[in-house]
Amino acid sequence: QHHGGALVDIYEKLPVPFGLVRFGVAPDHPEVKNVINTFTQTARSGRCAYHGNVTVGRDVTVPELQQAYHAVVLSYGAEDSRVLGIPGENLPGVYTARAFVGWYNGLPENRDLKPDLSCETALILGHGNVALDIARILLSPLQLLRKTDITDSSLAALACSKVKRVWLVGRRGPLQVAFTIKELREMINLPGARAVLDPADFKGLESAVKDAPRPRKRLTELMIKTALEKPVEMQAAAAGAAAPREWGLKFQRSPQEVLPSADGRRVRGIRMALTCLEGSGDSAKAVPTGDVEELECGLVLSSIGYRSLPLDPAVPFDSQRGVIPNSSGRVEGVPGLYCSGWVKRGPTGVIITTMNDSFDTAQSVLEDLQGGVLDISPSREGFGLVESILRSRGVRPVSFSDWEKIDAAEVARGRAAGKPREKIVDPAEMLQIIGH
Repeated sequence: QHHGGALVDIYEKLPVPFGLVRFGVAPDHPEVKNVINTFTQTARSGRCAYHGNVTVGRDVTVPELQQAYHAVVLSYGAEDSRVLGIPGENLPGVYTARAFVGWYNGLPENRDLKPDLSCETALILGHGNVALDIARILLSPLQLLRKTDITDSSLAALACSKVKRVWLVGRRGPLQVAFTIKELREMINLPGARAVLDPADFKGLESAVKDAPRPRKRLTELMIKTALEKPVEMQAAAAGAAAPREWGLKFQRSPQEVLPSADGRRVRGIRMALTCLEGSGDSAKAVPTGDVEELECGLVLSSIGYRSLPLDPAVPFDSQRGVIPNSSGRVEGVPGLYCSGWVKRGPTGVIITTMNDSFDTAQSVLEDLQGGVLDISPSREGFGLVESILRSRGVRPVSFSDWEKIDAAEVARGRAAGKPREKIVDPAEMLQIIGH
């Protein structure tokens, strides 16, 4: 937008575009996916081209891209999960949030996950929006999910699910939760599910939150109000009616060990260290008190954050922080190389945070262009050069008009099932549709 002569090529590992918007946003949040319209407009511009089905770092290296372009921006996010680092985390029945979300959202690498949903109690480690998304998907009435673009196979698995209770467990307290009020309100209002919050967890918080920023204050007030209310369902349950599904928040508990069943073949529970908080607000640290407790569950989902991975030996990488070292998006020590998003500043924030972050990196590219830091005197071949490299390696890129054929096929399949789309989860099938 700010430079009339700039030509931009986008390289994407999968045949389909949109990354996290397609594979990370919950299927029952279609309004959040509207950013796809802006992406599509940009990709259809004469100055922009999309090349899917190309893995940078394998099919083409970053130095090869630098030979083809005046500037290269790395914006590949965080495709790994942080590990718990505790015994039992590899037991059957323990999944990362990333894999579970990828499974119900049709991410090709997670299409064969087949999570075991045969238990009554699931436990999610983490107090962020992703943890709430997963709890909501596990407890949502099927008729709500049937109208979304959730994958067919995960809908079938959820239809047979026995899960009726979900605990969301965090190391710190109510004042440190990372989810936002919109997601919490949606969870509280979920039909057929009741919130189980312990009033004791919220004692004295009203005064503690008086001077907190408004979003934190409103969020805490909503939790307090929910904890103190006696819902109608509870009275109905007391009168002998069938208990509905339920979910709750547990605080100041840190996972110590995932406990195996007697035959060692699956999860039967998790041992937690109880913690106390040192410090206050967002910087409060959870310190084990020495006391432990065991919680029974047959499904454990770890939602403790994401991690970026190094892409190419030629790109500096801070494995401690899981980011590319940079200043305002300029990669340290490599002129003409930039980064944006989670690989630039770590895996925090929502879509708007990442958009603002990209504007900041784009601004750095423009400044370097105007200030002569980027040498644009030699002309660069761009995709022409990359295409011949890819061809020599037997890689066939997917264009945006190819994607539009896949899109049309998905929408047609969805229409037949009364859904906005039925995602194709096998890349080979995607390539077949476009005759690759």
